[in-house]
Amino acid sequence: MKILIIDDCEINVKVLENILSKSFQCEPVSYLNPLKAMDWCTNEDPDLVFVDYMMPDMNGLEFIEAFRKLPGKNETPIVMITADDDKKVRYKALEMGASDFLNKPIDKSELIARTRNMLSIRQSQKQLVNRADWLDAEVRRVTKDIIEKEREAIFRLSRAAEYRSPETGVHVMRVALYSKELAKKINLPSEDQELIFVASSMHDIGKVGTPDNILYKSEKLDQYEYALMKLHTLTGYEIMQNSTSRIMQMAADIAIGHHEKYDGTGYPKGLSGDKIPLAARICAIADVFDALTSERAYKKAWTTEQAIEELDRQSGKHFDPFLVQNFKTILPQISQIQAKYSNQKMSEMD
Repeated sequence: MKILIIDDCEINVKVLENILSKSFQCEPVSYLNPLKAMDWCTNEDPDLVFVDYMMPDMNGLEFIEAFRKLPGKNETPIVMITADDDKKVRYKALEMGASDFLNKPIDKSELIARTRNMLSIRQSQKQLVNRADWLDAEVRRVTKDIIEKEREAIFRLSRAAEYRSPETGVHVMRVALYSKELAKKINLPSEDQELIFVASSMHDIGKVGTPDNILYKSEKLDQYEYALMKLHTLTGYEIMQNSTSRIMQMAADIAIGHHEKYDGTGYPKGLSGDKIPLAARICAIADVFDALTSERAYKKAWTTEQAIEELDRQSGKHFDPFLVQNFKTILPQISQIQAKYSNQKMSEMD
């Protein structure tokens, strides 16, 4: 352990070095000039500090005050050495952050006893810090494990919902990946990008409650049937609402908000502009783009150019204009996702 000694009297320094080096497994570091000692402290962490009170340039009180202001030095034990019995000096030293005192002339037995106590305190402090670091790392590990399990459960639930949907299974994956790329493009934090990726896969989970005769109908839905179809947004929200999980909270926002329109003409609440959750606005673009560029039983796939033209036409109406403009800049990434997760390739893998 490192013991720092600051005293302008070289004889006092030598006495302290001799006693401490023989009595403890330590590395005494000594300075006659307190200013040089302070410079050393800016880059080093002593385990115990002995500082004289009466010194030129900077006295013991000033040194203690400056030392305590250095990062990570608020818990280091400091013993002030003084021949002054003035209680006001000692009270001031305690206010500045002194841990203990030694009177001059120094008594060897007292020095050893006080040093042993201070080093024991320092060792306990280090053990507490190490324990706290270990606990922090363990909490992070367990939290990561929980998030991974939660993420797996969500994707499995999404896959289950796919069996109730006429869309292909890879639609959910593409929408999730498109949403993540768009979130990245607008510089959302990496944690939020990952949340959107997972949560957007649940955008149509409410279709588990949609009747088959409506879900699989190839003709245009009548007014009543369309009203029932729109309920999937509320069903999805009800499935995931009131969760303490950030993923589920965002998934609930996306489920209820991905059919809202920027101009307020969407459903189920008729929200407009920024009142629509950002994650839902992102997912809406990803969902529509993938629907347009995918083949369905009732339509052929649109080209990317045609789909982008439609996004432009609906910019400010259906979609957030800012997000539309940013989506158009990530088309190379979108094309890569389409190639990797095409319906044909996925069917060949089955």
